[in-house]
Amino acid sequence: MEVNKKDLSERDIVSKFISPSIINAGWSLDTQIREEVSFTDSRIFVKGKTVVRGQKKRADIILYYKPNMPIAVVEAKDNKHYVSDGVETNYPASFRTTESADLFLLLMMRYLKDGGRAAIVLPDGSLTGDGVKERIRKEFLTQCNVHTIVRLPNSVFQPYASVATNLLFFTKGEKTKDVWYYEHKVPEGMKAYSKTKPIQKSEFEPLKKWWNKRKKSDVAWKVSIKELEENGYNLDIKNPTVPEEETVYTTAELMQKLHESFKASEDLLNDLRKGLSYGK
Repeated sequence: MEVNKKDLSERDIVSKFISPSIINAGWSLDTQIREEVSFTDSRIFVKGKTVVRGQKKRADIILYYKPNMPIAVVEAKDNKHYVSDGVETNYPASFRTTESADLFLLLMMRYLKDGGRAAIVLPDGSLTGDGVKERIRKEFLTQCNVHTIVRLPNSVFQPYASVATNLLFFTKGEKTKDVWYYEHKVPEGMKAYSKTKPIQKSEFEPLKKWWNKRKKSDVAWKVSIKELEENGYNLDIKNPTVPEEETVYTTAELMQKLHESFKASEDLLNDLRKGLSYGK
């Protein structure tokens, strides 16, 4: 008898579909997967002389690299809700958003301890924008010392995505004073990265040499927190040594680009359909 997912509870979705998929991907049920587990102390509420602790945060599944080293939280939904439903309500009203990259940044700020260091990949879209995006960046620069942003070429994640991305390095518990930018360029002789010609670890050697002896150059520049504040905490700062070029396309070229974009979207949707077909 075929199971109708819409009749299943959230717990059923975890036990029948999510957990088996995680185990099939190579995770150990005995040492790397825990279900229905509390993962952080609850907030303390003080009212007059009364002190009350709220409910602890619980996760449907927590994945562990090894015992006592959690690396991922899996939140399940029953089939009547979208994956993103309810996620934003875990945050203060001024920071609520459905943008997964922005929520991930908020999560990093929440759980990274003072003195903790991190490096994350974020798309250009998280570095700019007003409203809630600007408020999140302001909080980020206040809570953390965002000392370095490495700007990556658009083709780094080809063919899966062509969005421009960045490596952000920061330390929790220190305010940002200056942000150093470093532009990682495609190697000479290459037009772009691809599935058969991906980015190589050796390409980061110039960055490693520059790291401890920082100087401004044609690929490195520094921006003060004052400049960022005056510009709405916009972190999408282009290389000032490279003049912006205006590209003019013919109608035929624009139609071809549109066709390629639709094809890429269709390929991605097909991949997602294949992934969602598991368990049906």
